[in-house]
Amino acid sequence: MDAVDLMRMAEINSVRSLESELLEKENGIDMDYSLAFEDVVFHYPDTVEPALRGLTAAIPRGCKTALLGHNGSGKSTLFLHAVGLLRPQTGTVRQAGLPVSYAKKELAALRRRVGLVFQDPEQQLILSTPLEDISFGLRGTGMPEAEITARCAAVLELLNLTALKDKPIHQLSLGQKKRTALAGVIAMEPELILLDEPTSYLDPLSEAQLLDGLDSIHRKGTTVVMATHDMNLAYRWADWIIVLDQGVCRAAGAPEAIFAGGELLQAMGLALPLLAELWHSLPPRVTAGHAAPRNAEEFKAALSSLLGEGPGER
Repeated sequence: MDAVDLMRMAEINSVRSLESELLEKENGIDMDYSLAFEDVVFHYPDTVEPALRGLTAAIPRGCKTALLGHNGSGKSTLFLHAVGLLRPQTGTVRQAGLPVSYAKKELAALRRRVGLVFQDPEQQLILSTPLEDISFGLRGTGMPEAEITARCAAVLELLNLTALKDKPIHQLSLGQKKRTALAGVIAMEPELILLDEPTSYLDPLSEAQLLDGLDSIHRKGTTVVMATHDMNLAYRWADWIIVLDQGVCRAAGAPEAIFAGGELLQAMGLALPLLAELWHSLPPRVTAGHAAPRNAEEFKAALSSLLGEGPGER
């Protein structure tokens, strides 16, 4: 079986599985999903190929989901559909089980429930300081000033921005700007947050600070979706993986399943995470019965366990 056959088989199986889950309830409503795309097609003007060509995919509620794929695979287009900035030419987008309505009032409500953080924070930051920028969106809702103050203080503390709250945004580092853009979205308390390449061009410390903030809001019940090229990050961070290619969902599942063999990803030109590649390079007789480690600590613990087993135990 060649690479094309593998991709075709995985795509068919993935789409069938997702369609079955999405449509098993009356009218296609499945409340276990925060966001769902049903056979969505979208074609940008003056382009040859559609950006989405029958996309069927679902974001599980309460999960940390990583959206993987090359540039042009449809990740950003999916996000723009999720907040109603783009509208499918055919197909349906559902949020919380209900079809997205494109009436002005309903779109405003959708964008309070679903927050989008752009890859470039400069597209999102419009005022002079982090505090001013974060409070701006809250004031637009008519929220009482006391609650605005409380929410701003909480989100500044959450993302380690309190000391920077009055600093001019143009003097912030890229990582600080990204956290400020995220803070503005978190302050609105959406049930679902979408982030487009949030860790790109960040140093390790800035990345860790941003991920700590995401993990904190996830623990409070927020569904978090991250589009990323970083396979190592996706492997260690996500609960659920969706792989896009040429506007369709090629695969979806838990990280352990998506990265188990690697044939599909390799056929798409996507690299395996380093830890997954190392683990699967070991003889099956060694790894049998052990869960694949997803971070450095788990890998060290797994190796210690394997080395501690005597010859008669394997």
